[in-house]
Amino acid sequence: MVKEYDLLVIGTGSAGSITATKCKKEGWSVAIIDDRPFGGTCSQRGCDPKKVLVGAAELIDWNKRMQGKGIEEDSKINWTELMEFKRTFTQSIPEDTEEKFEKLGIDIYHGKAHFQSETELKVCSDVLKGKHILIATGAKPIEMNIEGEEYLTMSDEFMELEALPKKIVFIGGGFISFEFAHLAARAGSEVHILHRSESALKHFDQDLVKMLIKRTEEIGVHVHLNTPVTGIEKCSNSFVVKGEQDDRQVEWKADLVVHGAGRAPALDIDLEKGNVKRDKQGVCINEFMQSISNTRVYAAGDVASSDAPPLTPVATTESHVVASNLLKGNNKTANYPVIPSVVYTVPKLSSVGMSEQEAIDSGLKIYVKSQNMTEWFTYKRTNERAAAFKVIIDQEKDVVLGAHFLGGGADELINLFALAIRFQIPISELKQMPFAYPTTASDISYML
Repeated sequence: MVKEYDLLVIGTGSAGSITATKCKKEGWSVAIIDDRPFGGTCSQRGCDPKKVLVGAAELIDWNKRMQGKGIEEDSKINWTELMEFKRTFTQSIPEDTEEKFEKLGIDIYHGKAHFQSETELKVCSDVLKGKHILIATGAKPIEMNIEGEEYLTMSDEFMELEALPKKIVFIGGGFISFEFAHLAARAGSEVHILHRSESALKHFDQDLVKMLIKRTEEIGVHVHLNTPVTGIEKCSNSFVVKGEQDDRQVEWKADLVVHGAGRAPALDIDLEKGNVKRDKQGVCINEFMQSISNTRVYAAGDVASSDAPPLTPVATTESHVVASNLLKGNNKTANYPVIPSVVYTVPKLSSVGMSEQEAIDSGLKIYVKSQNMTEWFTYKRTNERAAAFKVIIDQEKDVVLGAHFLGGGADELINLFALAIRFQIPISELKQMPFAYPTTASDISYML
């Protein structure tokens, strides 16, 4: 028996949940499907629990930095207790999410969805037919195509470890590797990051990245650039990671090898049967987030092939766009004026707007202001070891084009600059703004 709905939603993260909820509230019949616990990646296996764990690393770092500056007792991370604390944020999410959908009258299905036709999905033994279908399945770790790939631990598995191994190797030089490396090192593990190219965290200002790498090495993390991994071997209860460095073969022993080499759209749902065209970045869509090959299908979040980065705020924005286009006809396009992003290392690294090179390439008349801030009151009071900024300014228009920060408070400071860029607030006005003092924001006038 085929069950028919106005809307079928694949995925229960922010991209899928918002659209499903909005359409249901307008009287549509809606079904939502997920083969993992309901609630999506960010709230259960990504951003939120990660930040809980990073909080512990921040406390350890504060303590160590302030040794001899009024703080005497050393502290350490109790991994078991930290995991228990983290679960207080995540364990109720699946049940709460399902309960919310059920109260709204949204039908829920557990299992893997596969296209059967342009309008039908099969979920286990159920066949569902939808007037419209939203694909919001998120991302998954890329396939590395190396020998021993099956021995890799994924980021979500790392955040469920009952005990932290003594020796950990992270493969890849992106968000996952750096954030978890900072946590693991401060929890007492020996940590190596192996990155195949010369530039880690490539979407961030490379001058600040170099400062972060230096600080990363100071806390005991070994960062190996230009080091592609060629394979992993299991030896009893540990592993040997093989790689290439300076045209020679190198090896590292590890108790755990973590995949941090990037993610790709999770689209193993038989798209071809649904006549849904895709490319490397995801489902091929038009400006309305609609499939270019099957007009019944929309995509949002990490699975949509767009120029936007795979971040939760982007997925949220796109889900509102999809909901509007479903309910009112294609009337709204996704607009990404400025999207700030943060690496939750300790210290944090953040970025918004143009990079220095992008500004130079644009041909605009620019002025770049940058400085090491470790001697500024804001950072010296907590003995910060790495703090710096770079702000790119359009000289003719007197506005900020891009901003980049390293240090405590970089995650909040970047949002203020995102507002300044989004609403084209003149530099002259920003300098006159009387921010609360002494705060991180009160330093803004010295950055312009």
